[in-house]
Amino acid sequence: MSVSKSLPAVPAPLPPSRIGSRTFEWGSRTYVMGIVNVTPDSFSGDGLLGTVADGGGAAVQAAVIQAAVIQARRMVEEGADILDVGGESTRPGHEPVSADEEVARVVPVIAAIHAALPDVPISVDTSKAEVAAVALDAGAVLLNDVWGVGRDDAMARLAGERQVPLIVMHNREVAHYDNFVAELFADLRAALDRAQEVGVPRGNLIVDPGFGFGKTPEHNLEVMRHLGELRELGFPVLLGTSRKSTLGLVLGGAPPEDRLEATLATTALAVAGGVDIVRVHDVLANVRAARMSDAIVRGVAP
Repeated sequence: MSVSKSLPAVPAPLPPSRIGSRTFEWGSRTYVMGIVNVTPDSFSGDGLLGTVADGGGAAVQAAVIQAAVIQARRMVEEGADILDVGGESTRPGHEPVSADEEVARVVPVIAAIHAALPDVPISVDTSKAEVAAVALDAGAVLLNDVWGVGRDDAMARLAGERQVPLIVMHNREVAHYDNFVAELFADLRAALDRAQEVGVPRGNLIVDPGFGFGKTPEHNLEVMRHLGELRELGFPVLLGTSRKSTLGLVLGGAPPEDRLEATLATTALAVAGGVDIVRVHDVLANVRAARMSDAIVRGVAP
């Protein structure tokens, strides 16, 4: 008689975290972060600056703000728990944006979304502490730093001073590793320790392995195989795979708009690996995939 194998056990839940006005009960279910790109050159093709008609500076800004609020409302209606607003593309070969330009892009959008949806936590996706500070003043309550393991600790210091949660993401300038998994974990541990040393409470830290950042496609797939081990760091885990190029490569060159099924597969695997937040473009489909996976893996009742 054969004995069927069960899925790996999800790690024990961590203490809850407060993000804005909401409490996040880690381990109770997988939360969904919706992406709001205020850029003209997003890799995923959803940058709001690239979708509005050109009618002059003020007209364009008004149209972008309106489009962002409409998108934010839809995402929340579809089940998004957090909204992540970014004003600088992080795709390979992107054009750098000055701090002033980034502020001009994201701050009016954050302020408008916060006014329309005051109870929804807003994250600002930036690597510039000066942009993050103004974003917090406008209504953001969470910092998402794609260079969380970098040498500059200004973002961590800001998170400590303002007592807001910080997402520490793994990244490297060059995707070179002697032992990828060991170095990934070592880099993250060092960054998390440094953040606590400069004043970020342990309960305000979230870890992101940086799928698609400073990694080859093979490294990205290796990240997916080690998701369960990330929780051993002792922090909530966020994963962002949505529409990324590795998914397109696996699918034989599928463009970003044709990577939904691959994204959903990674969301289901993320839930099985104990990931706490998935960062996605297509909220409704990913919410459904996460809820189904939660019901199986975590035993979350319908």
